Amino acid sequence: MTTWLVPGVRTPFARVDGPLRRLDAVQLSVPVAKAMAAQLPAGQRPDLVVWGTVAPNLGWSNIARELVIDSGIDPATPAFSTVLACSTSMAAVFEAAGMLRGDLSLALCGGVESMSRVQIGLKQGFSDWLRRFTQARSFGERIDRLGEFRAKDFGLHIPSVANRATGKSMGEHCEEMAKQWRIARADQDRIALQSHQRAVKAMTAGFFDDLLVAVEGVGKDGIPRADSSAEKLASLRPAFDRTSGQGTITAGNASPLTDGAASVWVANDSALAR
Repeated sequence: MTTWLVPGVRTPFARVDGPLRRLDAVQLSVPVAKAMAAQLPAGQRPDLVVWGTVAPNLGWSNIARELVIDSGIDPATPAFSTVLACSTSMAAVFEAAGMLRGDLSLALCGGVESMSRVQIGLKQGFSDWLRRFTQARSFGERIDRLGEFRAKDFGLHIPSVANRATGKSMGEHCEEMAKQWRIARADQDRIALQSHQRAVKAMTAGFFDDLLVAVEGVGKDGIPRADSSAEKLASLRPAFDRTSGQGTITAGNASPLTDGAASVWVANDSALAR
Protein backbone atom coordinates (compact mmCIF):
# COMPACT_ATOMS: atom_id res chain seq x y z
CA MET A 1 0.00 0.00 0.00
CA THR A 2 1.29 3.44 -0.93
CA THR A 3 1.27 6.17 1.69
CA TRP A 4 1.00 9.78 0.55
CA LEU A 5 1.88 13.08 2.17
CA VAL A 6 -0.48 15.88 1.15
CA PRO A 7 0.64 19.47 1.82
CA GLY A 8 -1.01 21.16 4.75
CA VAL A 9 -1.01 24.63 6.26
CA ARG A 10 0.70 26.31 9.19
CA THR A 11 0.68 29.44 11.26
CA PRO A 12 3.34 32.06 10.73
CA PHE A 13 6.35 31.45 12.95
CA ALA A 14 7.07 34.15 15.52
CA ARG A 15 9.81 34.69 18.06
CA VAL A 16 9.14 33.86 21.69
CA ASP A 17 7.28 36.64 23.53
CA GLY A 18 6.33 38.08 20.15
CA PRO A 19 2.91 38.58 18.53
CA LEU A 20 1.72 35.01 19.25
CA ARG A 21 2.68 35.09 22.92
CA ARG A 22 -0.92 35.09 24.21
CA LEU A 23 -1.81 31.73 22.63
CA ASP A 24 -1.10 28.38 24.24
CA ALA A 25 -0.31 25.27 22.20
CA VAL A 26 -3.95 24.27 21.70
CA GLN A 27 -4.99 27.80 20.73
CA LEU A 28 -2.14 27.97 18.22
CA SER A 29 -3.16 24.63 16.71
CA VAL A 30 -6.90 25.23 16.36
CA PRO A 31 -6.78 27.62 13.34
CA VAL A 32 -4.54 25.14 11.54
CA ALA A 33 -6.80 22.15 12.25
CA LYS A 34 -9.90 24.11 11.22
CA ALA A 35 -8.29 25.12 7.93
CA MET A 36 -7.29 21.53 7.25
CA ALA A 37 -10.74 20.14 8.08
CA ALA A 38 -12.31 22.72 5.75
CA GLN A 39 -10.46 21.09 2.85
CA LEU A 40 -12.58 17.95 3.20
CA PRO A 41 -16.00 17.51 1.57
CA ALA A 42 -18.95 18.34 3.80
CA GLY A 43 -19.69 15.64 6.33
CA GLN A 44 -16.28 14.01 6.14
CA ARG A 45 -13.59 13.97 8.81
CA PRO A 46 -10.09 12.60 9.24
CA ASP A 47 -9.97 9.04 10.50
CA LEU A 48 -7.16 9.83 12.92
CA VAL A 49 -5.44 12.87 14.45
CA VAL A 50 -1.84 12.68 15.64
CA TRP A 51 -0.41 15.87 17.13
CA GLY A 52 2.80 16.59 18.94
CA THR A 53 4.38 19.12 21.25
CA VAL A 54 7.48 19.04 23.44
CA ALA A 55 6.84 21.56 26.20
CA PRO A 56 4.30 19.99 28.62
CA ASN A 57 1.21 21.80 29.83
CA LEU A 58 -0.41 21.25 33.23
CA GLY A 59 -3.87 21.76 31.73
CA TRP A 60 -3.98 18.64 29.56
CA SER A 61 -2.19 15.37 28.86
CA ASN A 62 -3.35 14.67 25.30
CA ILE A 63 -3.14 17.80 23.16
CA ALA A 64 -4.45 15.93 20.11
CA ARG A 65 -7.72 15.20 21.89
CA GLU A 66 -8.09 18.80 23.05
CA LEU A 67 -7.45 19.94 19.48
CA VAL A 68 -10.19 17.71 18.08
CA ILE A 69 -12.70 19.11 20.56
CA ASP A 70 -11.76 22.78 20.21
CA SER A 71 -11.52 22.76 16.41
CA GLY A 72 -14.95 21.23 15.86
CA ILE A 73 -13.74 17.96 14.36
CA ASP A 74 -16.09 15.04 15.00
CA PRO A 75 -15.40 14.11 18.66
CA ALA A 76 -15.54 10.43 17.71
CA THR A 77 -12.26 10.88 15.83
CA PRO A 78 -9.41 8.93 17.49
CA ALA A 79 -6.61 11.28 18.55
CA PHE A 80 -3.33 10.81 20.37
CA SER A 81 -0.22 12.85 21.05
CA THR A 82 3.46 12.12 20.57
CA VAL A 83 6.82 13.65 21.40
CA LEU A 84 10.33 13.15 20.03
CA ALA A 85 12.16 16.40 20.74
CA CYS A 86 12.65 18.43 17.55
CA SER A 87 11.46 15.48 15.42
CA THR A 88 8.04 15.35 17.06
CA SER A 89 6.02 16.30 13.97
CA MET A 90 7.97 13.83 11.86
CA ALA A 91 7.29 11.12 14.44
CA ALA A 92 3.58 11.96 14.24
CA VAL A 93 3.66 11.36 10.49
CA PHE A 94 5.50 8.05 10.84
CA GLU A 95 3.12 6.82 13.53
CA ALA A 96 0.06 7.73 11.48
CA ALA A 97 1.49 6.12 8.34
CA GLY A 98 1.98 2.87 10.22
CA MET A 99 -1.66 2.86 11.31
CA LEU A 100 -3.33 3.49 7.95
CA ARG A 101 -5.14 0.27 7.23
CA GLY A 102 -8.71 -0.96 7.21
CA ASP A 103 -11.06 1.88 8.10
CA LEU A 104 -8.16 4.25 8.79
CA SER A 105 -7.21 5.90 5.51
CA LEU A 106 -6.67 9.60 6.28
CA ALA A 107 -4.77 11.14 9.17
CA LEU A 108 -4.33 14.76 10.19
CA CYS A 109 -0.83 15.16 11.62
CA GLY A 110 1.01 18.12 13.00
CA GLY A 111 3.03 19.73 15.69
CA VAL A 112 3.06 22.90 17.75
CA GLU A 113 5.16 24.78 20.23
CA SER A 114 4.25 27.79 22.30
CA MET A 115 7.55 28.71 23.87
CA SER A 116 5.98 31.92 25.14
CA ARG A 117 3.55 29.93 27.29
CA VAL A 118 5.89 27.40 28.91
CA GLN A 119 4.55 26.94 32.41
CA ILE A 120 6.42 27.27 35.69
CA GLY A 121 5.48 24.57 38.19
CA LEU A 122 5.98 23.89 41.88
CA LYS A 123 8.90 22.03 43.36
CA GLN A 124 8.01 18.51 44.45
CA GLY A 125 7.97 19.13 48.20
CA PHE A 126 5.55 22.03 47.95
CA SER A 127 3.47 20.21 45.35
CA ASP A 128 3.12 17.20 47.68
CA TRP A 129 2.12 19.39 50.62
CA LEU A 130 -0.39 21.40 48.57
CA ARG A 131 -2.02 18.21 47.29
CA ARG A 132 -2.44 16.87 50.84
CA PHE A 133 -3.78 20.24 52.01
CA THR A 134 -6.42 20.48 49.27
CA GLN A 135 -7.50 16.87 49.87
CA ALA A 136 -8.15 17.49 53.57
CA ARG A 137 -11.80 16.70 54.32
CA SER A 138 -12.36 18.95 57.30
CA PHE A 139 -11.25 22.26 58.76
CA GLY A 140 -9.33 20.40 61.43
CA GLU A 141 -7.44 18.35 58.87
CA ARG A 142 -6.48 21.52 57.05
CA ILE A 143 -5.11 23.00 60.27
CA ASP A 144 -3.06 19.83 60.72
CA ARG A 145 -1.75 20.11 57.16
CA LEU A 146 -0.78 23.74 57.76
CA GLY A 147 1.33 22.54 60.64
CA GLU A 148 3.17 20.18 58.30
CA PHE A 149 4.29 22.96 55.99
CA ARG A 150 8.02 23.62 55.88
CA ALA A 151 9.43 26.77 54.33
CA LYS A 152 12.24 24.75 52.74
CA ASP A 153 9.65 22.87 50.68
CA PHE A 154 8.42 26.03 48.99
CA GLY A 155 9.87 26.72 45.57
CA LEU A 156 9.17 26.96 41.87
CA HIS A 157 10.21 24.51 39.19
CA ILE A 158 11.39 26.56 36.23
CA PRO A 159 11.67 24.44 33.06
CA SER A 160 15.14 24.37 31.57
CA VAL A 161 16.34 23.81 28.03
CA ALA A 162 19.13 21.69 29.49
CA ASN A 163 19.23 17.95 28.94
CA ARG A 164 18.26 16.06 32.09
CA ALA A 165 21.10 13.55 31.84
CA THR A 166 23.94 15.91 30.91
CA GLY A 167 22.83 19.27 32.26
CA LYS A 168 23.80 20.85 28.94
CA SER A 169 21.56 22.71 26.51
CA MET A 170 21.06 21.72 22.90
CA GLY A 171 23.29 24.61 21.90
CA GLU A 172 26.09 23.38 24.13
CA HIS A 173 25.80 19.88 22.70
CA CYS A 174 25.81 21.34 19.18
CA GLU A 175 29.03 23.17 19.98
CA GLU A 176 30.60 19.85 20.94
CA MET A 177 29.32 18.29 17.73
CA ALA A 178 30.65 21.17 15.63
CA LYS A 179 34.10 20.73 17.15
CA GLN A 180 34.04 16.96 16.75
CA TRP A 181 32.90 17.14 13.12
CA ARG A 182 35.01 20.21 12.39
CA ILE A 183 32.12 22.36 11.21
CA ALA A 184 33.56 25.84 10.85
CA ARG A 185 31.81 29.01 12.00
CA ALA A 186 32.13 30.46 8.49
CA ASP A 187 30.28 27.48 6.99
CA GLN A 188 27.47 27.81 9.51
CA ASP A 189 27.15 31.54 8.84
CA ARG A 190 27.12 30.95 5.09
CA ILE A 191 24.29 28.43 5.31
CA ALA A 192 22.38 30.69 7.72
CA LEU A 193 22.66 33.67 5.38
CA GLN A 194 21.52 31.56 2.45
CA SER A 195 18.56 30.36 4.50
CA HIS A 196 17.51 33.93 5.37
CA GLN A 197 17.88 35.05 1.76
CA ARG A 198 15.89 32.14 0.37
CA ALA A 199 13.13 32.58 2.93
CA VAL A 200 12.82 36.31 2.26
CA LYS A 201 12.81 35.71 -1.50
CA ALA A 202 10.06 33.10 -1.15
CA MET A 203 8.00 35.42 1.07
CA THR A 204 8.35 38.27 -1.43
CA ALA A 205 7.31 35.99 -4.29
CA GLY A 206 4.21 34.83 -2.41
CA PHE A 207 5.38 31.22 -2.13
CA PHE A 208 3.91 30.81 1.35
CA ASP A 209 0.65 32.68 0.74
CA ASP A 210 -1.55 29.58 0.42
CA LEU A 211 0.33 27.70 3.14
CA LEU A 212 -0.15 30.20 5.97
CA VAL A 213 -3.15 30.67 8.25
CA ALA A 214 -3.17 34.15 9.77
CA VAL A 215 -3.31 34.15 13.57
CA GLU A 216 -3.65 37.13 15.92
CA GLY A 217 -3.44 39.41 12.90
CA VAL A 218 -0.06 37.92 11.96
CA GLY A 219 0.09 36.79 8.33
CA LYS A 220 3.79 36.27 7.67
CA ASP A 221 6.83 34.76 9.34
CA GLY A 222 8.76 36.94 11.74
CA ILE A 223 12.01 34.97 11.80
CA PRO A 224 13.73 35.59 8.41
CA ARG A 225 15.70 38.84 8.25
CA ALA A 226 15.97 40.73 5.00
CA ASP A 227 18.82 42.84 6.39
CA SER A 228 21.06 39.90 7.27
CA SER A 229 24.56 39.90 5.78
CA ALA A 230 27.78 37.94 6.05
CA GLU A 231 29.38 40.84 7.89
CA LYS A 232 26.58 41.09 10.46
CA LEU A 233 26.61 37.35 11.09
CA ALA A 234 30.38 37.32 11.51
CA SER A 235 30.19 40.11 14.10
CA LEU A 236 27.96 38.17 16.51
CA ARG A 237 29.38 36.63 19.66
CA PRO A 238 29.02 32.87 20.27
CA ALA A 239 25.90 32.16 22.29
CA PHE A 240 26.88 28.94 24.05
CA ASP A 241 30.68 28.79 24.19
CA ARG A 242 31.89 32.24 25.15
CA THR A 243 35.11 31.29 26.93
CA SER A 244 37.15 28.90 24.79
CA GLY A 245 37.54 31.23 21.83
CA GLN A 246 36.29 28.42 19.60
CA GLY A 247 32.53 28.91 19.85
CA THR A 248 30.71 28.75 16.51
CA ILE A 249 26.97 28.92 17.23
CA THR A 250 25.44 32.40 17.45
CA ALA A 251 22.02 34.04 17.50
CA GLY A 252 22.46 34.51 13.76
CA ASN A 253 23.13 30.93 12.65
CA ALA A 254 20.84 29.09 15.09
CA SER A 255 17.06 28.91 15.33
CA PRO A 256 15.45 31.17 17.93
CA LEU A 257 12.83 30.02 20.44
CA THR A 258 9.66 30.11 18.36
CA ASP A 259 5.86 29.97 18.57
CA GLY A 260 3.93 28.23 15.79
CA ALA A 261 1.97 25.21 14.55
CA ALA A 262 2.07 23.20 11.32
CA SER A 263 0.17 20.31 9.75
CA VAL A 264 0.12 17.77 6.94
CA TRP A 265 -2.22 15.06 5.65
CA VAL A 266 -1.10 11.43 5.67
CA ALA A 267 -3.25 9.36 3.32
CA ASN A 268 -3.43 6.05 1.50
CA ASP A 269 -4.71 5.55 -2.03
CA SER A 270 -8.38 5.37 -1.04
CA ALA A 271 -8.23 8.64 0.89
CA LEU A 272 -6.21 10.55 -1.66
CA ALA A 273 -9.34 11.16 -3.74
CA ARG A 274 -10.88 13.18 -0.90
